[in-house]
Amino acid sequence: LLSTTNLSCPPSLTHFLAFFPPLTPLFPPLTPLFPPLTPLFPPLTPLFPPLTPLFPPLFPLPCFILGQFRERIQDVLTLLPAQHDHFLLRWLRARNFNVNKSEAMLRKCLAVVQMVSYHGVCSQVIEKYLSGGMCGYDREGSPIWWDVIGPMDPKGLFLSASKQDFIKSKIRDCELLQRECDLQSERLGTHVEAITMIYDVEGLGLKHLWKPAIDTYGEILTMFEDNYPEGLKRLFVIKAPKLFPVAYNLVKHFLSEITRNKIIILGANWQEVLMNYIDAEQLPAAYGGKLTDPDGDPRCRTKIHYAGTVPTSYYVRESVKVDYEQCLTVSRGSTQQLEYEVLFPGCVLRWQFFSDGADVGFGVFMKGKLGERQNAGQMQEVLPSQRYNAHLVPEDGSLTCSEPGVYVLRFDNTYSIFQSKRISFTVEVLLPAMTVFKKSKS
Repeated sequence: LLSTTNLSCPPSLTHFLAFFPPLTPLFPPLTPLFPPLTPLFPPLTPLFPPLTPLFPPLFPLPCFILGQFRERIQDVLTLLPAQHDHFLLRWLRARNFNVNKSEAMLRKCLAVVQMVSYHGVCSQVIEKYLSGGMCGYDREGSPIWWDVIGPMDPKGLFLSASKQDFIKSKIRDCELLQRECDLQSERLGTHVEAITMIYDVEGLGLKHLWKPAIDTYGEILTMFEDNYPEGLKRLFVIKAPKLFPVAYNLVKHFLSEITRNKIIILGANWQEVLMNYIDAEQLPAAYGGKLTDPDGDPRCRTKIHYAGTVPTSYYVRESVKVDYEQCLTVSRGSTQQLEYEVLFPGCVLRWQFFSDGADVGFGVFMKGKLGERQNAGQMQEVLPSQRYNAHLVPEDGSLTCSEPGVYVLRFDNTYSIFQSKRISFTVEVLLPAMTVFKKSKS
């Protein structure tokens, strides 16, 4: 091996370099034009010592609040479906870690659940004709709840059962899903806290926009938000018709922004997208998977209930009580017209009315200008005028406005020469939702 001490130039190279003198610099060293700068001021001395944080780091804070929350609910802790920290944190997060509000929310939920348990099972008609059911698990082990909207008969259900029956049924379903989440947590060794929902809205029609049904559904959504915080992982809407934006616009104000952001509207490739979240073995064959009932039924009817029209034999009332917004009087031998301007197609005109004492004629027409009175023969007939026994059973209805214009609701009492009619009514123009829905990227 060579070492650096043995390295030297060859003799021939040394003799060659000796012929040249050392290099002389062409220029002398540069002299600075200015002397070094002297600071005008001495270094600053801090007026105050370093700040000491008023609070410790944030990460121990939730632990402290969780302990405080647990202490506050000791008297009802054993009544909860779970007592672990993950479950209690759901209530704190739902109320931004405000212990007082979280405690009030939890105690209210317990009162609601206990009330349902005390009042027993749901009515027979709800059991037979309300759709939905738990079927399968998503890829993360969360239970899947299905709602099949199209075949449902809202008016038949409400004429056969009370609003409390509906709410009680949905609370029972929520409790069932909560227990299933707990069982899945034990099976998988992880915390399963939220569910996946799938809404099949094929066949959604005007009958589903019936005001008493929408109002009750809104109460159910509010109940779910208030009593089952963070219980929803995601909600898929499949087979949505053109009317869906109108229906969604009626209920979206019942939902928090967090919940609205979990709604995913799927298009024509909905089966492909569902398979990204759900194994084929957990998805009913009717929806593109491989799951069937033991008898081979691809719709899994033993788990998902598909509703239908409620027979009139179940009806316990002729009508549902409605609070009307306005009143008018139609004099004998005359008519009254109500005008509503629709600015773009796709809106829904919805009405309910009751006549005091006798029947009344009713029809819907369309004209070009707002405020210009025309008789029935001068306007375009949209819904033929006919007489309704609205003094016996309140009348309700709706229509989809296929084109913009002025729609006229016309009450007709021209056939009555002795009796005027007092009409109580509510009329609404329902707009499609302008919200940009969350779309699946798959």
